[in-house]
Amino acid sequence: MSAFLEIRRLSARLRGTPHRLLRSVDICVEAGAVRGLVGESGAGKSMIGKAVLGVLPKVVEVVEGAIVLDGDDLLAMPPAERRRLVGAKTAMIPQDPLTALNPSRRIGPQITDRLTDILGWTKARAATRAAEVLEEVRIPEPARVMRLYPHELSGGMRQRVLIAAAFAAEPKLIVADEPTTALDVTVQKQILRLISEMQARHGTALLFVTHDLGVVAKICDSLSVLYAGKVVEDTSVERFFAGPAHPYSAALLQATPRHTDPAGSLMPVSRAVLDSVTAEIAEADAGWVSHG
Repeated sequence: MSAFLEIRRLSARLRGTPHRLLRSVDICVEAGAVRGLVGESGAGKSMIGKAVLGVLPKVVEVVEGAIVLDGDDLLAMPPAERRRLVGAKTAMIPQDPLTALNPSRRIGPQITDRLTDILGWTKARAATRAAEVLEEVRIPEPARVMRLYPHELSGGMRQRVLIAAAFAAEPKLIVADEPTTALDVTVQKQILRLISEMQARHGTALLFVTHDLGVVAKICDSLSVLYAGKVVEDTSVERFFAGPAHPYSAALLQATPRHTDPAGSLMPVSRAVLDSVTAEIAEADAGWVSHG
């Protein structure tokens, strides 16, 4: 498989400060493959996804690197051209469906607007496609659901709507930003299975942001482990679970609760490991600052 998305030495910082939030990030997502972004809260996982989609907060600026999508460097493009390319080739499944959906608009237009406004489809074609993809994510009576408001659906149904909206235009890449966080455990399992089935059926590349290594084991082909905005390990899922190469990755894996040992004690990441990886980052930052 060839790379559909290549992130090369991407660094970002708080605007007007030397404080880096992303540190020379290198990530490759092959066409039709699933790559997980794993790490603690604040590691920079969601920020990488937002950088790809061009929706970073205004207080964050990219200071170096490239984001190459299907052969085009997004960071070298004029903003309008970048928006058109990203809108045509990518989509996002956000974390919280309740806040992602507009409460004052019906479900139907929240799926069809992208098809008509960005891709130029007719309203009739977009409505037909919306009903098709809602049925594909196993929402009964899609025509009726398209007339409802978000508050009239359950959390699981709202997340299915967002999955349908993401796949509606057949994007080549989807960024899934912890899409099961706001759901209960039973619904989480259903949604993960659905995303995996949809990804395989459509052959879509998937950048899956998560803190859950169990999720990675279920749906990802490869993963990047982040700490404080730096990729500390980049490997296949098979090699990772056979034995992580970086001490921090190994500590994360060891800290994961196991259903086979429900009475076992949780193993926190040790201070020695944290001190070691923090020293690695400080050394890299010192070189970057002096270079800059």
